[in-house]
Amino acid sequence: MDKKKLEEDIIEMLKTVFDPEIPVDIYELGLIYEINVRDDANVEVLMTLTTPNCPVAESLPQEVEDKVAKVEGVNNAAVTITFEPPWDQEMMSEEAKLELGML
Repeated sequence: MDKKKLEEDIIEMLKTVFDPEIPVDIYELGLIYEINVRDDANVEVLMTLTTPNCPVAESLPQEVEDKVAKVEGVNNAAVTITFEPPWDQEMMSEEAKLELGML
């Protein structure tokens, strides 16, 4: 198993998940803090939300888990939500900032 390739495939899949309030994918928004591909092909994703009372606090982590689990080579996926450190706009990629007219 090529962990690096699998992680790249997972990132590509994460780029298909969008925050409903911001027209940018969750990866470019900086909501994904960590992707841990274990030797058994189980994947743990540590992510946050733009706010603790985000309207998709229930559905977004489930969507991420479902999509990561569909990536070829992934055995199982688990998502953990954290608010440490709290998300802020500085975590967005240049691409996201450009998309939102912040550059």
